[in-house]
Formats: sequence, structure tokens, C-alpha cells
Amino acid sequence: MDERKKHWEQVYQTKSPGQVSWTQAVPQTSLDFIKDTAVSKNARIIDIGGGDSKLVDFLISEGYEQLTVLDISEKALERAKSRLGKDASKVNWIVSDIVEFKPKETYDLWHDRATFHFLTTPAQISAYLELAGKSVRQYLIVGTFSNGGPEKCSGLPIRQYSEAALQQTLAKDFQKIKCITEDHVTPFDTVQNFTFCSFKKANTVHI
Repeated sequence: MDERKKHWEQVYQTKSPGQVSWTQAVPQTSLDFIKDTAVSKNARIIDIGGGDSKLVDFLISEGYEQLTVLDISEKALERAKSRLGKDASKVNWIVSDIVEFKPKETYDLWHDRATFHFLTTPAQISAYLELAGKSVRQYLIVGTFSNGGPEKCSGLPIRQYSEAALQQTLAKDFQKIKCITEDHVTPFDTVQNFTFCSFKKANTVHI
């Protein structure tokens, strides 16, 4: 087991949702961004690094029918499945490090709240961008720590992004729709500032 996977399995085996900073009772910003795209209820949606986030619960209740959740931690996905009960069968669950993910389909909407900023090397970032460029058909929604956000999360270094930096990083394949900055209040009442952006797949061909 590589160190990244080992780290996240340990986190989800030893900490409850109330003990990790990213927990949200209602992932309202993500839901709003997804609804803004107006994708159909049968659009193929993937949540990258979804862990045991409740986003998938709300998407199921809203009637979205083709949902995939990917996370490096098998334990995280087991917790999500246990919480959902019979509704877990409505979701395609994938255990994979995002930079090693080899999708068997393309996605109408790719959502990522807080995986991308854990990729800190040029090779990791390049692998992610190439994967997203090939796998996303319509929309990409990504949340990262902003320049005013933390420099580490869960004991790991992260990469901060301003709106301009995120737009520039994704410019080869994606055109920005909108960006916001948002304060996320953790379960232990600290504040983390995020850059949250939506993008549309660029129609231009790059040579």
C-alpha cells in the first residue's frame, strides 16, 4: 500500500466525520454549482475524492440517476455505503488514487471538492489535468484552498489556488463559468477559505 493510500485509510479508520475538517452537514455550494449547470437527471456525474461526503445522498434525493463516487480510501466509501443503506446500490463506487484512475466511461459533470489541492508535484497535476481533459464531456466543478486558506490539511501539504491560478491551470481544456471564494467552517469551528469554480469543456481543438 503506497503512503498516500495508507494515510487516508488511517484517517477514515480512526476519525469520525466530526473529527475531520472537511465534513459538511449540507454541501450547499456543491449542490448549487451542480444545479447551475442544468445537467439532466440522467447525466453521468462523478464525485472525485468523495470519501464519505453527503453530496451523493443529496444527489440521489434530487433524482440524479448515474452517480459515481471515487476515493483513494476503501474505508471512506464503506462508511458512505453503510450510511446510504439500500440507496448505495444506486451509486458506482470506485476505489482509486485519482492520478492512477483509468475510467471506462466519460462524465457529463466532474465534481472535486478538495482532491486537486492535495496534488503538489508537476507530475501529479499533469496526470490529473490530462485525465480530466479526456474524461469530462461538459462541466468541471472544483474547490481548492485559496491563497487565504490553510497550507496543510490532514497533516499533508496542499497547493493553494487563486481564481486566476485555477483558471490558468485548467485553461487548455476548460473555460471558466464562474468562481467564488467561500469560508468553510469546520466541525471544530475553524475557518478554511476555498476557491470554488465551475468550468465548461472547451470546444476548441488544441494541437
